[in-house]
Amino acid sequence: MLPATDIPAEKNNYTYILQCCDGSFYCGWTNDLVKRLSAHNAGTGGKYTRSRLPVCLVWYHVSETKEEAMSLEARIKQLSRQKKEKLVSGLTSLDELLK
Repeated sequence: MLPATDIPAEKNNYTYILQCCDGSFYCGWTNDLVKRLSAHNAGTGGKYTRSRLPVCLVWYHVSETKEEAMSLEARIKQLSRQKKEKLVSGLTSLDELLK
């Protein structure tokens, strides 16, 4: 879990991974990470996370554009759980996983 102080408050294009209370991962994208995380934990962020609260931010990546963030989200969603675990734990870089 990332400490709250590590969550950027500025608006940007983010692809993020949440860990739900049941241990599952949720991947999404946003341009306001703090607001989106709050929405997920309020039960208004996504249908998947609504029944798996609370969620915590375990990984994020800043992209130059909205399109890059959305594309990265789609690619991460196709990864196996094992690969997602390596990504969020820092054992493997994003570049290595997406080769």
